[in-house]
Amino acid sequence: MTSRAEAREILRRVGQQPDDEIDLAEAALALGSLELPNVALEDYRRHIATIVDDLAQRTNPAVDSLETRIALLHEVIVERHGYGGDHDTYDDLQNANLLRVIDRRRGLPVALGILFMHAARSQGWPIMGLNFPGHFLVRMDADGARAILDPFNEGQVRTAVDLRDLLKATAGSAAELEPGHYQPVSNRDVLLRLQNNIKLRHLSAHDVPKALEVLEAMRLFAPREPSLWRETGLLEAHSNNLGAAIAALETFMELTDSDRHRHQTATLIQQLKNRLN
Repeated sequence: MTSRAEAREILRRVGQQPDDEIDLAEAALALGSLELPNVALEDYRRHIATIVDDLAQRTNPAVDSLETRIALLHEVIVERHGYGGDHDTYDDLQNANLLRVIDRRRGLPVALGILFMHAARSQGWPIMGLNFPGHFLVRMDADGARAILDPFNEGQVRTAVDLRDLLKATAGSAAELEPGHYQPVSNRDVLLRLQNNIKLRHLSAHDVPKALEVLEAMRLFAPREPSLWRETGLLEAHSNNLGAAIAALETFMELTDSDRHRHQTATLIQQLKNRLN
């Protein structure tokens, strides 16, 4: 069984790793186990290993192309193991917990994207998450060819027209595609995006203590991300936990590169210290 303490230790190790050494699937399992303590991770690790083995058995170096790789990922993850996006209960918190995603074979785009990325990388195939707003996408490259896949919709290849329609559906009719939407994101950013889904749902439900728990986990694997410390400080202040708020905001000041943010935060810290006195 995996306890919360063991899961936190996995995430602390991730927090000290170079980004390109992060095992996305392992980190996502640890994050899931924080919500489901005393669940053995070995069964889930074996399942992910089975996906990798199934993909490896189907690959043929003599017949290798971007199209072949995309088709094999679809065959293994979607057809063989039955994964798909949860269109019916999209906002269900289970969709962002990789343990429950594996149990249900349903999830959010970023959770399913982690499975696609892990499987592809196990075969040495270049793949990365993209900075596309509102709907996580991945990009694959092979021999000068490139494709953008939608893990939520069975790994379908998305055209520029598809992406424009998707953007307008998630960001509003006035939104237009920008070069930044095609930029790759780091492994840590993928994990942050996964957890942001959970945090935002707790905040929408006005459950600040649960949102703070999610932020604590995020700070374990991304300890030098300034925005996490700032948001923690603001939520702790909102909860009248003034000492914790001050400590978090002081850490934010140490990490941020923005003089304006440092000045604003110093003012806020002084206000909180005045309240303490």
